Amino acid sequence: MDLFANLALGFSIAFTPFNLAMAAAGVVLGTLIGALPGVGPVSGVALLLPLTFGMPPTSGIIMLAALYTGSMYGGTIAAVLIDTPGESASVVTCIDGHQMALRGRAGPALGIAALGSFVAGTVGVVLLMGMSPLLARWALSFGPPETFALMLLGLTTVTGLTGENAIKGYISMVLGLMLSMVGFDLISGDARYTAGINEMLDGVDFLPVAIGLFGLGEVLAGAEQAARLEILNARYGLRDVLPSWADWVRSRWAIARGTALGFVVGVLPGAGPTIASFLAYTVEKKVSKHPEEFGRGAIEGVAAPEAANNAASAGAMVPMLTLGIPGSATTAVMLGGLMMWGIRPGPLLFEKNPDFVWGLIASLYIANVMLLILNIGFIPVFVRALRVPYSVLMALIIVFCITGAYSQNNKLWDVGQMLVFGVVGYAMKKLDYSPAALTLALVLGPLAERALRQALIISDAGVLILFQRPISGVLTALALVAVAIPVVRAVRRALSARGPTAQAA
Repeated sequence: MDLFANLALGFSIAFTPFNLAMAAAGVVLGTLIGALPGVGPVSGVALLLPLTFGMPPTSGIIMLAALYTGSMYGGTIAAVLIDTPGESASVVTCIDGHQMALRGRAGPALGIAALGSFVAGTVGVVLLMGMSPLLARWALSFGPPETFALMLLGLTTVTGLTGENAIKGYISMVLGLMLSMVGFDLISGDARYTAGINEMLDGVDFLPVAIGLFGLGEVLAGAEQAARLEILNARYGLRDVLPSWADWVRSRWAIARGTALGFVVGVLPGAGPTIASFLAYTVEKKVSKHPEEFGRGAIEGVAAPEAANNAASAGAMVPMLTLGIPGSATTAVMLGGLMMWGIRPGPLLFEKNPDFVWGLIASLYIANVMLLILNIGFIPVFVRALRVPYSVLMALIIVFCITGAYSQNNKLWDVGQMLVFGVVGYAMKKLDYSPAALTLALVLGPLAERALRQALIISDAGVLILFQRPISGVLTALALVAVAIPVVRAVRRALSARGPTAQAA
């Protein structure tokens, strides 16, 4: 009964006119952001985060969560029509989605993606609603050692945000940890690493860093590839985008498998929708009776990854809300926003801020319905948005970056930080380092440091306290395994590369 009472509380909050307006705004903006190549949900959340400062935290997170949900589908539009994913989770959709468009079936591809996204998003929210309270109750037994071990696990799973090169991912993470230590010492109150600059006493602010890395950095990188993209001409009316019964029959199990796999992957810290979509496509191709059709316009190749990335976006909120660890790069930025609002994610969030949590969960149901209506009825509008010249879009994003950085404290110092990290973000993108890993470490660094120092203060055994308690011992062991896996892979690659060379010699 508590679950239904909490959900009723959530809907009473989500159905207020202002929160409904925020959900609608988030869905529309998210779809547009996802559809425009070079922006993506992380950049969108970072850019729009300053707009939420004057709102109640519940309204702000409702808009950002709806934006995240909307962008998962928005990336499909660009992937299908111009073979260029609007965001990374839609990369695999290009394979079969664009092939369907070339065969005159762009409408059914977009339609099945919208329906699959609705089903997966709704199921994902149901699972979020059921799993989060249980995980939060379990996490209430956490003390400082368990909290640090959990943060350590979140930081070491950073390779899920970085692709193949784990070393570059850890370098990005260490840079983020170094930045998180600037300012006053958490225990002694002494100034650290400020170089005598008074503005640095408050530390490196999260918002200018996020806007610079993901907003300005993406613009600078995208300016090099601002070529005009041709959009396929086709009919995109209501009848044209509704998949046939045969399409639905072929896709139903792909959507089911993608939903289940996507949610599980989304819950894992550092994994996120991109990995979920690739895994769902791979699984679907392996179980298909017609694998030869994949890559040539198989509708299952669109349905499965689109269901997976939407379910994963809901799953990524489970560890963020219950444990304070983001499940994806976008939720890492959202986590920083929560802390800026003075809300501490974790096991006590459900007890101390039930209005916030259940208002968010209820709003996700509403956002999924809005998203379905929007993306079935307004696809022609978003198709036209793709025709905006990148030079115009780039100028608008730069204006948003400067305004957003300045709006937090009304200081030019924050704008300067944003510009510096914009250049850093551009360099990281060019050199294949991970801005998401840096952001994650900047958010989790102070929490991890506080928990570690508290654990050492109450311990007579030093760092061995992490292994003396069951939960912290298991979490620390998992963190060490997470570090060891990429090392083992690198050694195996080196040995396999050396083998043929030795034989040739």
